[in-house]
Amino acid sequence: MAKEAARLGRDRRARRSMRILSFLPGLLVVLVLLGLFLKARGLLAVKPLASLLFGSEWKPLKGSFGFYPFILGTFWVTLAAMILAVPVALMTSIYLSEYAPRGIRSAAKSFVDLLSGIPSVVFGVWGVLMVVPLVAKLAGLFGTYSSGYSVLSGAIVLAIMVFPTIILVCLEVFASISRDLRDASLALGATKWETVKHVILRKGAPGVFAAVVLGFSRAFGETMAVLMVVGNVAQVPKSLFDSAYPLPALIANNYGEMMSVPLYDSALMLAALVLLVLVLVFNLAARLILVRIERRVE
Repeated sequence: MAKEAARLGRDRRARRSMRILSFLPGLLVVLVLLGLFLKARGLLAVKPLASLLFGSEWKPLKGSFGFYPFILGTFWVTLAAMILAVPVALMTSIYLSEYAPRGIRSAAKSFVDLLSGIPSVVFGVWGVLMVVPLVAKLAGLFGTYSSGYSVLSGAIVLAIMVFPTIILVCLEVFASISRDLRDASLALGATKWETVKHVILRKGAPGVFAAVVLGFSRAFGETMAVLMVVGNVAQVPKSLFDSAYPLPALIANNYGEMMSVPLYDSALMLAALVLLVLVLVFNLAARLILVRIERRVE
C-alpha cells in the first residue's frame, strides 16, 4: 500500500508540474505584451491611439508618429507574398505527395529542408542582386517607373522564404491521410486528380489551412530580407511597384538610433506591440476558422 501511495503521489506531482509548464508559453506572450505596453505607455499618454494608428505622418523630430503607412506596408507585402506562395507551395506538395517517384520526392524534400535553413540575410542579398533589377525591368514593361525596391520585390523574396514552411507541413498532412481512402476513390473509378481534389484536399483541408497560417505568421514578422528589398519609404503603397516600409523593418532600422528624440523609444515599442497584436488577432481568427473547417469536414 505504501508503494502504491508513493507511486500515485509521484503521478500527481508530475501532472501538476506538466500543467504548470504547459501554461508557460501563454504566460510568456502575456509578459511580452505587458513589457511592450509599459514601454509604449509614454507615447500613449500624450497621443490618442487612433491618431497614432491612422496617422500618415512620420516625423519623429516634430513629434509626429503615424503608423498607418507602416501597417499598410506590412499587409501589402505579406498578402502579396502569400498570393504568390500558397498556390505554388500547395501544387508542389500535391505533386511530391501523390505523383512524384520516391527518388524525386526524397531529393525534393532535402532541397526544401536546405531552403528552410538559409539565413534571411542571404535571401535579402539575393533579392538585391537578382529580384530588384528584374522588378525594375518588369515595371518598364507595364509603362511605369520603379527603382525595383518595391512591394513586389519584398513579396517575391518573402514568398520563397515561406515555401518550406507550407510545403513541409502540407506533406505531413497528406502523408497522414489513410491510403485506404485513396484506394477506395480509385476503385470507384475516380481519376488521380479527382481523388486529390475530392479526397486528399477535402480531408486535409484543416492541415492545409494551418500550413498557410504558419506561413503567414512567418511572413508577417520577417525583417532582414524584406527591409533590404522593399525600399523603406514611409508611404501608403498604391501598386506593387511602389516602395513600402513594413513595421518589422521600421523597428530594425531605427531601434538604437535617435533615442535622444523624445518619445522615439516609446514609438518603436508601440510599433512592436501593434505588430504582435496583429499576429495574435490573425492567429486567433485563423484558429476559429480552422475549427469550423474541421467540423465541416467531419
